[in-house]
Amino acid sequence: MIRGAGESVEVTITYLRMAARPAYPRPHVPVGPTTALIAADRPPLWYFLDLYDAVGRDYEWTDQHDAPAEDVVAFLHDPAVTLYTLVRDGWPHGFFILDGRQPETVDLSYFGLVPEAIGRGLGSFLIQTAVHAAWDRPGTLSVTVNTNSLDHPRALPLYQKAGFAPVRRTTYERVLTRDRSLIDS
Repeated sequence: MIRGAGESVEVTITYLRMAARPAYPRPHVPVGPTTALIAADRPPLWYFLDLYDAVGRDYEWTDQHDAPAEDVVAFLHDPAVTLYTLVRDGWPHGFFILDGRQPETVDLSYFGLVPEAIGRGLGSFLIQTAVHAAWDRPGTLSVTVNTNSLDHPRALPLYQKAGFAPVRRTTYERVLTRDRSLIDS
């Protein structure tokens, strides 16, 4: 069913948690073009927003555009927050952010691939890398992530395959900013 921009839809958020480092090994860099995972030190706002838009534009990622710029910059520049960019063939294919501001918990606050990178086997590499990077932080006792029914349909299964387990669900109403093809549940 096509839902138009301006329509209100019910969105389900699934909160997930991982209480122990997974048994799977650190993934190998995918075969193919030159690939690098780069941690950004105090990235500028435009850099984050460009990645945020490239990954999330089709999934209603708009909240950071509504937040005060100084709040977003404070988040990005907090020493407990790290933005990682997956660069392949010289251009960003995706990113994730680890947020360790809460004691003993690291939140995978953002995660995704740009549309051109989806379906190339990079999602498993990136999520497993993010999980190991989270567990590598001293004092980590749990890793959390959330996704919602507007995200890519493979997001929730990917997180579960990586070892996250749902701990709760909530729903809310959201006004769409773009036309969407939605599956009614």
